[in-house]
Amino acid sequence: MKHRSIAAVTAVLTLAFGVATASTAMGASSNTLTVWLQTDPQSSPAWMADIAAADSAFEAQNPGWTVNHVYLPWGTHLQSLDTQLAAWTPGTSPDVVEMGNTETTKYMAEGAFLNLTGDKSQFQNSKDWLSGLTASATFDGKLYAVPYYAGSRVITYRSDLFAKAGIKALPKSLSQFETDLEKVGAKEKNVKGFSPMYVGGEDWYTALGFVFDYGGSIAKYEHGKWVGTLDSKNSIAGLTAFQNFFDATQPKSSATQNGSAPDPIPYTVFSEGKTAANYGPAWYTCCTGKNYAKVTKQFVMPSHTPGLSMPGFLGGSDLAVPAESTNQAQAIQWIADYTDTTSEKALDAIGNIPNATNLLTNSVNDRAAARSWFVPQAVNWVNVENGNILPTMLGAILTGQLTVTQAATVASENIAQTLNAPAS
Repeated sequence: MKHRSIAAVTAVLTLAFGVATASTAMGASSNTLTVWLQTDPQSSPAWMADIAAADSAFEAQNPGWTVNHVYLPWGTHLQSLDTQLAAWTPGTSPDVVEMGNTETTKYMAEGAFLNLTGDKSQFQNSKDWLSGLTASATFDGKLYAVPYYAGSRVITYRSDLFAKAGIKALPKSLSQFETDLEKVGAKEKNVKGFSPMYVGGEDWYTALGFVFDYGGSIAKYEHGKWVGTLDSKNSIAGLTAFQNFFDATQPKSSATQNGSAPDPIPYTVFSEGKTAANYGPAWYTCCTGKNYAKVTKQFVMPSHTPGLSMPGFLGGSDLAVPAESTNQAQAIQWIADYTDTTSEKALDAIGNIPNATNLLTNSVNDRAAARSWFVPQAVNWVNVENGNILPTMLGAILTGQLTVTQAATVASENIAQTLNAPAS
C-alpha cells in the first residue's frame, strides 16, 4: 500500500534490528529466506518488532534458516522486481515480495507469482479476509498472494459546525447524512466559497462506492471476455444516488474536479474553513489545519441502507511468492507466520487495518473496512485509469452533458473495449 512520505529513521532502526536495506546484497543464499518489504515499517519500532517476532517464529520452526530483509521504496520497488524477474538466478532473488494491491494483476497474469490456492488453509483467518484485499490477490479464480494489511476511506468532519447546525448524533444512513450536510450548509450560507462537503465530482473512488453500495459493479468477466456493467440496473441506481448526493452537498464548480492537484485538495479546503466534511483516507486528519485540530473528527461513510457502512475502496498490500523462488515452502511458512492473528493484531495496534473482518476493532478506520470494493482484476485495467474513462463519465453526468444512463452506457462500452484489447 502506498503511503504518504514520512520522515525516516531508517539508519537507526537498521542498526537496531540488524536488517538489510536495498543498498545491500538483494539476493538469497543457502538456508536464507529473502523477504522484500516496503520501507514503511522502518519508521515504526513497533512494526519492526512485529517483523522480528515473525522471523523468530519461522527460524524456530526451521533450524539453520535465517531471514534476510530488503526494504525498498514504493517509487522503485517494481523496477527492482522486474530486473530480478528478467534475470532470475536460483538462490539470488527474493522469496517473498510485498506488492501494493493495485500492482498485482500484471504479475499474476504473467505467471510471475506462485499459485497459492492449494495453500490457502495454511494462512490464519483466510476465510475472513477483507474482500477488497482478496480480490487484489486473486486472478482467474486462483490465489496468487496473501492479504497483508489495508487502509480505508472515512468521513473527516468539523464537529463544531455539525453541533452549530443542531446535529446531535452521527448519521446512520446516507439520506440522514445528506440532510445533516444541508443543515450545515444553511447555517454557513454567508461564508464565501463554503460548501457542506468537498471531495471533487470526478473522484471516482467516491462515486463507485455508491455503485457498489447499490449492488452494482464496474465490469465482469463472462464467457471469455470482459463486459462493462456500469450500465446495469444496480449500477445506474448507484450513480443516480451519487448525482443526487453531489447536487445536494457540493458546489457545481467542483463537478469536474477530482480532489488532487492541480485541483483543490479536500483537506486543504477543510483547513481553509471552506467545508465541513471530506471523504478520503483516514490520514486526512494530519492536514486539516491547526485551527481545527480539536474539532476534526471522523466517522464511517453511511450506506443508503440504514445501519450499514458504504463500501469503500480498500487500499493495501499483499505478500506474494515469486514462481521462480527455490524456497517456496519456506516462503509460504514465513508469510503464514507474519500474517497470523497475533501479527495482524500488532499491525492494527499501530494504525494499520488487519487483513480479516474477524480481526477488525471498533475504530473508525477498521469499521470502514468492513465493506469494501476493488477494481476488476484485468491486465488492461491500468489503461482504463490512464484513459480517464471514469472521470469523464462522472463529469458528463454532473455537468448535465449526458444523463446517467447515457454516460454509464458510453463508459461501459469503453471499459469493455479497453479491457478486451490485446495486452500491451
